[in-house]
Amino acid sequence: MELVYSNDKTKQHCTSMKAAKKLMGGSDILAKSLMARINALKQAENIKDIIVMPTFHFHKLTNKDGKNLEGYFAIDVKSRKDLWRIILEPLDENKKPYSPCNIDEIAQYVRIVEITEVSKHYG
Repeated sequence: MELVYSNDKTKQHCTSMKAAKKLMGGSDILAKSLMARINALKQAENIKDIIVMPTFHFHKLTNKDGKNLEGYFAIDVKSRKDLWRIILEPLDENKKPYSPCNIDEIAQYVRIVEITEVSKHYG
């Protein structure tokens, strides 16, 4: 799959071990897990390859604190116990968000995702 990043800072976090480790409070384990997840996203043929992996816990995001998260999804950086998530948005072949984003219907066609952030989404 092709990965695009919402900004340079997010790209740094996902491509530099040093930046990832700093983001995750010095945790080598979480930083390595983030790099492994990013690699798995790159190796996937489409988003369905990620959805079917239970350890990724691919899930739809709901609106939070007035922020519209329709069409955004998350996967765990390491596990459910850790609060860190990779927030992503499926994009079409023109690198535009799907509207509506019925992931069950489009999963096999999604070959581009935008990584919008890596954060303690529930923290």
